[in-house]
Amino acid sequence: MQELNVGLIGGGFMGKAHSLAYAAMPMFFWPAPAMPVRKVLAEANDDLASTAAKRFGFERSTSNWREIIDDPEIHVVDIATPNNLHAEVAIAAAKAGKHIICEKPLSSTTGDAKAMYEAVKDAGVVHMVAFNYRRTPAVALAKKYIEEGAIGKILSFRGTYLQDWSADPDSPLSWRFQKSIAGSGTLGDIGTHVIDMARYLAGEISEVNAIMRTWIPERPVQSGGADLLGTSKGGGGPRAAVDVDDEVITMLKFRNGAIGSVEATRNAYGRNNFITLEIHGTEGSIYFNYERRDELQVCFASDEGDRRGFRTVYTGPAHPYGAGLWPIPALGIGYGETKIIEAYDFFKAIAEGGTVSPNFADGYQIALIDDAIVESAETGAWVAVESIQG
Repeated sequence: MQELNVGLIGGGFMGKAHSLAYAAMPMFFWPAPAMPVRKVLAEANDDLASTAAKRFGFERSTSNWREIIDDPEIHVVDIATPNNLHAEVAIAAAKAGKHIICEKPLSSTTGDAKAMYEAVKDAGVVHMVAFNYRRTPAVALAKKYIEEGAIGKILSFRGTYLQDWSADPDSPLSWRFQKSIAGSGTLGDIGTHVIDMARYLAGEISEVNAIMRTWIPERPVQSGGADLLGTSKGGGGPRAAVDVDDEVITMLKFRNGAIGSVEATRNAYGRNNFITLEIHGTEGSIYFNYERRDELQVCFASDEGDRRGFRTVYTGPAHPYGAGLWPIPALGIGYGETKIIEAYDFFKAIAEGGTVSPNFADGYQIALIDDAIVESAETGAWVAVESIQG
């Protein structure tokens, strides 16, 4: 079995999730398409790098990410850094012939996203952007039903991503609230996940009409350390300006004639990771709530009148990816499993010389959708979405 050496850049929350996936993927999907070898982890300084490497099971560490790029033993570069660092690392990795998986959004600017896409296309390497929620088996099952025509022609899509970790005004000013690093706020951080699933399930988006708001204009300056996603408080120290969005709501028009909406916020008290999708078609409807991610609710027009209504399908061995996961439906799918499935599909593409989606083309297209949303929020008008396909 082929071994593929991984160099991971970033040892925070996402570095942990990716490391878990590399360790566990062969346990779930055996025989594995290839064996991930956790070779080198890079972080901002030697202490952070050494600690993360020990914790996440990497053989060695470095404080210079370029050592990973220059290492001929490394086959895969994994980018789990703040958004503004994605482009430089990815372009260098592509030029070195490395396969690349990059956290979302693809980059902090559309120009960088385009450059990343062109770099991997020219290099001919396998590339993936980590919109992992579409790997939830229930979402993959929804895709299967749609492709089979079970709900007919899609009429509308409604998606939400609601969190509350930044609702407290004393949550510190981490990089996620700084445009120079993040590129955008809620839109890029979590809204892009729903936009990815809208494209995956309902089709390409042609126009948007959006509203964006920043509810908390200043936050306490973060004194240092990792982004803790609102679990720490800034206290009474100095505060600085927030220059990204806290909430975005946008209407959508799809190329296939469907309509829809997306709402995302990190300021919704009581909502933790509330991703919902509701899709209506001419022959039925589908509903999904990520906080109940073993479940897909379906209703079909062909159901008898006295039995018509949403019913729950619990995902298990009979459903997408189910044979590699747990033997009993509803035993429990977690965030980690979505990352394990993501790693499986990525390494399978490398081993078989194929491609995988969502990739850098998808990431670049979503960046173009984000641009249209920002323009619409500024002008109050419908804005056409540019397509990388022309």
